[in-house]
Amino acid sequence: MRLKLTVLLALSGPALALAGDAVGEVDTVFKFIGPDHKIVVDAHDDPKVSGVTCYVSRAKTGGIKGGLGLAEDKSEASIACRQTGPIAFAKALPQQEEVFNERTSLIFKKLRIVRMVDAKRNTLVYLTYSDRVIEGSPQNSISAVPVDRGTPIPLK
Repeated sequence: MRLKLTVLLALSGPALALAGDAVGEVDTVFKFIGPDHKIVVDAHDDPKVSGVTCYVSRAKTGGIKGGLGLAEDKSEASIACRQTGPIAFAKALPQQEEVFNERTSLIFKKLRIVRMVDAKRNTLVYLTYSDRVIEGSPQNSISAVPVDRGTPIPLK
C-alpha cells in the first residue's frame, strides 16, 4: 500500500505544478451530490516565449467521483493561442516540444499542449490532445500564432 501511494504521488506531482491560471467555468449538468459537470477555461503562458498565452477549454467531470478527484475527464478540449504582449524568446526553441501537461484522471490520463515551430512561415503552432497510458484519443485542437518577420523564431 505504501509503495502504491508513493508511486501515485510521484506520478501526479509534476503535472499539478503545470496547471494553468483559471479564467472561468460554466456548468453543463446539475448534480445533486458533488460538484456539477463543467467546462473550464484556463490560461497557459508559454514558458519559453514571452507574449504568448494559450487558452484551453475542457470538460471537468463532477458528481461524487469528480468531487473526490477520482473521475476521468473527457478527452475533448479546444485551444486558442494569442499574442498577449511583445513576443520575445529567452533562448532557441526545439522544432517541437511539450510545453504543458495536466492530469485529467487520477493516474492514467493527461491533457497535453505541444508547441511546434513552422519556420517557413515564422509561426508558432500549438496542439492540444489527451493521452492515456494504454490508449490515447485522436481528438485534438490546434492554434497558430504568427510572429512578425522582424523577430525570427530562433531554432535549436
